[in-house]
Amino acid sequence: MKRNIHGMKIMVAEHLSSGKSITRLEALTLYGVQNLQAVISGLRTEGWNIKSRTIFFAEAVRRVNQNATYIPPKNLPVSEIQLTDYWLSK
Repeated sequence: MKRNIHGMKIMVAEHLSSGKSITRLEALTLYGVQNLQAVISGLRTEGWNIKSRTIFFAEAVRRVNQNATYIPPKNLPVSEIQLTDYWLSK
């Protein structure tokens, strides 16, 4: 079954427009977006001013757990793994 990239783009765009940033972990867990980088690229092509930075996996887990429950494996070094965090620059 092919995923609707337009629908995923809308969900990510609404998330960013609300003033929140997003990581791959959040995109997958909250919206089912498997390729956040492709969605971000599409939004940038449309003229969105999206910035990025690196955060630790532990921060992304904390944020996901505000809306869902994600428990990483005990042996996963969450304080060492880094993810890209995207936000809408105004």
